[in-house]
Amino acid sequence: MQAIPVIVVFDVGRTNKKLFVFDEQYRIVLERTARFTEITDEDGDACENLESLTQSVYDSLHEVFDRQDFKIKAVNVSAYGASLVYVDEHGKPLAPLYNYLKAYPAALQQGLYSKYGGQQAFLQQTASPSLGSLNSGLQLYRLKAEQSVVFATTQYALHLPQYISSLISGRLCSDITSIGCHTALWDFVQQGYHQWVKEEGLEDKLAPVLPSNKELPGRYGKHTFMAGTGLHDSSAALIPYLLQFPEPFILISTGTWCISLNPFNDVPLSQEELAQDCLCYLSYEGRPVKASRLFAGNEHEQEVKRIADHFSQHTMHYRTVTYDASIMRRLRPGVFAERDLNAFPSDVEAYHQLMLDIAAQQYRSTQLVLKDKPVKRIFVDGGFGKNDIYMHLLANLFPEIEVYAATIPQATALGAALALHAAWNSQPVPEGLIGLKRYKSDKQRYLTLK
Repeated sequence: MQAIPVIVVFDVGRTNKKLFVFDEQYRIVLERTARFTEITDEDGDACENLESLTQSVYDSLHEVFDRQDFKIKAVNVSAYGASLVYVDEHGKPLAPLYNYLKAYPAALQQGLYSKYGGQQAFLQQTASPSLGSLNSGLQLYRLKAEQSVVFATTQYALHLPQYISSLISGRLCSDITSIGCHTALWDFVQQGYHQWVKEEGLEDKLAPVLPSNKELPGRYGKHTFMAGTGLHDSSAALIPYLLQFPEPFILISTGTWCISLNPFNDVPLSQEELAQDCLCYLSYEGRPVKASRLFAGNEHEQEVKRIADHFSQHTMHYRTVTYDASIMRRLRPGVFAERDLNAFPSDVEAYHQLMLDIAAQQYRSTQLVLKDKPVKRIFVDGGFGKNDIYMHLLANLFPEIEVYAATIPQATALGAALALHAAWNSQPVPEGLIGLKRYKSDKQRYLTLK
């Protein structure tokens, strides 16, 4: 059997750690999933088991390189952001991989803001809401303040995608997609590290920045290949869309959080937008991507349980409820959590009301990144893209824009593979990587939300 050229991608989420192998047509030819039990840091807070994760990377490399049916040309990484690994000069971790949900000392945070122009100016310049440990630059600032010995011993603070990449390539580096994602490290006005990073001596603890499509020589035993620098997962998920659709679009990535991403909006964030949970990412090309967030997936999960309990239904039933325009004409948007379910004659009507209330919130959230930067298309991927009611409502709310449900297998892993396309793949990027289903407005005027 002749070995086929492939790329291996480690796709590391908070819960599931996955390995994908793609052929030259970007079809998945192998998939593996692992989960690790969390451990605790020195404060007793839950955190990632970094030792198990590291060993899993090595074990997975051993498995795929042992196979005779694959010729591994490249390896790349996509992983969740806002998490730092502090390593010595040999790339060995010196501290736990602290959880980005770990409570952050309020006095330390406010002291930093006060020292560098006040909170509003600081947040506007770094294009991120105040998120505590989710602003990963503040994690490094905390290490300096509370663990001076570890800070002094640290050669580099690597974001998680770049740490995993270093296990593969042996190269310690930083990547713009990780630096630019609500870290508080990057000055989106000056397009460089913020002044506070330099003045506090943190810049020296950050590895050299390499391009997101940079190919690094890798070796595993007798095998040689090209390794990528690793990508932040949200930016990786955008890559297939950016390559397939050159005209302006918005991607609404739906899950627990519904994130509206506009890669064609580089207008600096206003104070009002920051207050409404907007932020900026950096694309793999280093361009600002304005984004807004909505906790809609979580609301949907909680309220579906409430509806199911009230009407003695199973929660799975609502996965197959389809859009009914006659029901929708009777409803008006509001706050579903405040609604009395006794007001609804059926669970189906109650569910339509829930989706209308969520869609109205989604409209307002997406408008924040659409403002002054019109687009021709909106793509919805993830769970809500499969929801018939949500998609019909979105098409009604944005009648002047083409609205599509997008189907793309493993978008973050695929994006990481495509970022290295030129380094390993002799074929052109295939068309049709993203499946699209268009939803058209049915002219429901009551859905005009102003």
